[in-house]
Amino acid sequence: MIQIVFNEISAAEMAALPKDLQLDLLGEFDVLPDDLDKLDPEKFGVIERDGQPLCRYRAGDYRIYFAKAPEGIVVHRVLHKNTIRDFLFRSKLPMPAEDEALARHKAFWKLIEEGETARRR
Repeated sequence: MIQIVFNEISAAEMAALPKDLQLDLLGEFDVLPDDLDKLDPEKFGVIERDGQPLCRYRAGDYRIYFAKAPEGIVVHRVLHKNTIRDFLFRSKLPMPAEDEALARHKAFWKLIEEGETARRR
């Protein structure tokens, strides 16, 4: 069993979705402790910055960005796939290398950092 912790921003992103969709996404977010040791490229993408990996899991039309932490998994963002595609299109980045392109783009890391620095109220 693995604990999944949502930061403030990812929790708000989930809460904004209809309850049925939330349950579907959580049911589809099938991550086991062994998965984190050897990520299956069919299910996961990995984006690195300064040697720190950030994982991407595709769940239906959504992308769940998370990182391994001592307490389990910390979910940083839950984004609709079109959000990322629109971001890549506007940035004129190549679509096939989605993870590599995201890793090089400061705007994507700003999204992640917002979640890391957000305070719980």
